[in-house]
Amino acid sequence: MKRLAAGLALLATAACSEGGDPVQMALRDAAAARQAAAVAEGPTIAPASPVAPAVGGQADAAFVAGMIEHHRAAVRMAVDALARSEDPEIRRMAQAEIDTRTREIAVLQAWEPATREAR
Repeated sequence: MKRLAAGLALLATAACSEGGDPVQMALRDAAAARQAAAVAEGPTIAPASPVAPAVGGQADAAFVAGMIEHHRAAVRMAVDALARSEDPEIRRMAQAEIDTRTREIAVLQAWEPATREAR
């Protein structure tokens, strides 16, 4: 019994010296472990469509097309967040994302391989 009490006291002391509630610490540790596993796994979002290896102008065009679709998806998500969220910070971030990605889509759409080659 004395050993159990001493062990619990040691555990409580260790928890307090590390910054607080053992449950919160366990939750932080679990979240860190999940994050580390996700990073080790790599990206989980597959490209919208497989892109054949391209060179030169084809690679440029594939990049531009992929980025346009990527930015359009970001705009759709931000529009949805703006429509559904009541949190002012989320709404601010969503509007900023819409504004930024919309401008970037316009820049990407203005790029044309034929126009680039003529320059």
